[in-house]
Amino acid sequence: PCSVPVISVLATRTGAGKSPTSRFVAGLLMAQGVQPTVIRHPMPYGDLVAQRVQRFAALEDLDRHKASVEEREDYEPHIRRGLVVWAGVDYQAVVEEAQKDAAVIIWDGGNNDFSFLRAELEIVVVDPMRPGHELAYHPGETNLRRADIAVVSKVNSAFAHDVDKVVANIREVNSHAVIVQTDTIVSASDPGMIRGKKVLVVEDGPTLTHGGMSTGAGVEAARQFEAEAIVNPRPYVQGDLADIYNAYPHLGPILPAVGYYKQQLRDLEATINAVPADVVVSATPFSLGSLLRLNKPLVQITYELSERGEPRLSDLVRSFLWKQGLAG
Repeated sequence: PCSVPVISVLATRTGAGKSPTSRFVAGLLMAQGVQPTVIRHPMPYGDLVAQRVQRFAALEDLDRHKASVEEREDYEPHIRRGLVVWAGVDYQAVVEEAQKDAAVIIWDGGNNDFSFLRAELEIVVVDPMRPGHELAYHPGETNLRRADIAVVSKVNSAFAHDVDKVVANIREVNSHAVIVQTDTIVSASDPGMIRGKKVLVVEDGPTLTHGGMSTGAGVEAARQFEAEAIVNPRPYVQGDLADIYNAYPHLGPILPAVGYYKQQLRDLEATINAVPADVVVSATPFSLGSLLRLNKPLVQITYELSERGEPRLSDLVRSFLWKQGLAG
């Protein structure tokens, strides 16, 4: 148990919309004058002794801790919003440090793990773009059974009958959860750079690989902002990235952002530079241009949670804070 309240944000599948939900909850807490800190699940890709306890308070910390692309995708958006992110492999030590300066801990789960911490409020995100997956994958299905709040994401992009199916499935396994429906709003740093152009779409890696999606927010943005064409990167893939397409043949005409080690990063950079596109449309949550030297302009895609209808996630979180004595 922690000395401060814990809100866990989990999902039933990778790419369900957990990260926008975590950011929404963190922003809501800060707007209420409640200081949160974020604890991420471990990504033990390197020196585990050096990764025992990691604190990310500035973008420079990503370089200092030699963060992978996947870690940057999860940590950087929080850091840019003024939040401190904790991670590591010794979670007793991580929690002891993280709770010193926080009124609430947000457990921002990754790849659909359980919360390592006992949470007073469990939020689980369900994806109507993959109806039925919420009952078919572990540990996502277990997360759903435990949820206090089930957030159905991407309602503005999903078919109504798929939303209905997901809601029915939630009710089948969890009668006590409050079901909240939300939209996911996709935006671009410069939509005019996409319109009428041939674009290379770089998508969030885990959403497409582990999550099984063929495309993501980048393709949605390319279509929404009227790109002339999406250039398939397959003929131009460099080095080990070819293995990604062999392992995940379902991938659409996109390039998944992967970079667990230096050679993958070099291959990612070389592939992007080899594709004959006018613009890179990057839907990976971290700043791709800060890590790679690219020979073409880049448009950053962002996607955020937007509330719709009742009940509202913001009202439920405020009620939780009030019960914890943290908001008036």
